[in-house]
Amino acid sequence: MSDKEKEVKNKGSGTDISASGDAKLPNEQDTKLNNILKNRLKKYIKKLDDTGTSITKQESETIEVETFKELYQPKLDNDESYKSIPKFYYKLPRNDDVLAQKLREETRAQFLQKKSKELLDNAELKHLWTLLEKTNGNYSSSNNDELIIDYFQFKKIREEAGPKYRPYFTAEVFGRLQAAEGSVGRIRAVSLFNYVMRRVWLQQTRIGLSLYDVTGQGYLTEQDLESYIAELVPSLAALDGLDSSFTSFYVCTAARKFLFFLDPLRIGRVRISDVLSCSFLDDLLELREEDLPMELQEQNWFSAASALRVYGQYLNLDRDHNGMLSINELAGYGSGTLTQAFLQRVFQQCLTYDGEMDYKTYLDLVLALENRKQPAALAYLFRVLDINSVGYLDAFTLNYFFKAIQKQMIAHGAEPVNFDDVKDEIFDMIRPKDPTKITLQDLVRSGHGHTAVSILLELHGFWAYENREALAAADHNT
Repeated sequence: MSDKEKEVKNKGSGTDISASGDAKLPNEQDTKLNNILKNRLKKYIKKLDDTGTSITKQESETIEVETFKELYQPKLDNDESYKSIPKFYYKLPRNDDVLAQKLREETRAQFLQKKSKELLDNAELKHLWTLLEKTNGNYSSSNNDELIIDYFQFKKIREEAGPKYRPYFTAEVFGRLQAAEGSVGRIRAVSLFNYVMRRVWLQQTRIGLSLYDVTGQGYLTEQDLESYIAELVPSLAALDGLDSSFTSFYVCTAARKFLFFLDPLRIGRVRISDVLSCSFLDDLLELREEDLPMELQEQNWFSAASALRVYGQYLNLDRDHNGMLSINELAGYGSGTLTQAFLQRVFQQCLTYDGEMDYKTYLDLVLALENRKQPAALAYLFRVLDINSVGYLDAFTLNYFFKAIQKQMIAHGAEPVNFDDVKDEIFDMIRPKDPTKITLQDLVRSGHGHTAVSILLELHGFWAYENREALAAADHNT
């Protein structure tokens, strides 16, 4: 037998040699597998010994099939372990199966009630703060005499507090708070207390949102969101003066922001986890404060002032008072410089009724134009700009929209700017991976996507870019 054949044969042995040279004893499964592989190698070696030639491809495939049959042993019908697999999929009851629907609703209500009882109430939170104050912690003069606790005191508080508090007193929680504060072996008591309060609030909110999840699949439809917000309105002190006739429009306006930013595929529902992780719910619940400054209310989409502003604009644009907006009526939006090319594409791309836009479609457009730096808004505007639906903007597309900007310049008595100069500036600004095509990913990654689309959508946006240095100097002087 040649050296090469001996090497192949040795590789098929059942003993595993580690990197350090120590032999590892194989277990029963490894021994069985190695025996099967050794038999296969023997067939190769026997063929070599008998003929002195290499094995053919057909013979190799035959041996592979035989080896697979030896290794693969399907489960038998009478195998008890196969029958014991637990059920993991439960079909939702049909809409006409009233009894099953009611049973499901009652079961979910009982489950959510049980989860609600597991949360800490106000009295238990006060008790936790008392325990934190009573602990023999250290007071740091550099942190305004704040109470600092180490891990041993952290565990002591957990034992004194009781089993209901233990989910909030894990080693992982201590480690994360410690890392967030940049300390070693210590955390601030107020940081721990704020963490517990925040987590309790999130769990309470999740349970509250889940009550509106009719299917129990972790999603809220537009109707579910509107029901949640409608029942929340009476508890928002900042909305006390809201006229009852406007409530339905307010609820629609508020729910639309969740759907616009959290439902990018436009399937008509949002995940509860996404609602909890975004800042929109914080903005909405901020309206519980009675003395919220007007400046903050104007910046908050969910405030009465903001909702009335958006709805008032819609009514002012609706010159024929039919409750819908035509393309000519929408042309008066904002500064009135949105180009006809852009408006036509909006009406082609969005849902309209007999060629006119309803309030919900108008809200989507407003959210996109007022939040151009956000990826969801850029995605909306990109779909409008992508006239050929090819997933990118090329020089032809940019020229198509900039021609409308040039027409507006002429109408205002200004000399039109050369397109090639603008095109080069846009490509230099975005720096796409493909030097001839701009994708949505390129717009988002560049950080200048909002500027690029503004140049193409309206004359006001183009003039703001052209005079950016003068505007920046004026802001600096003020």
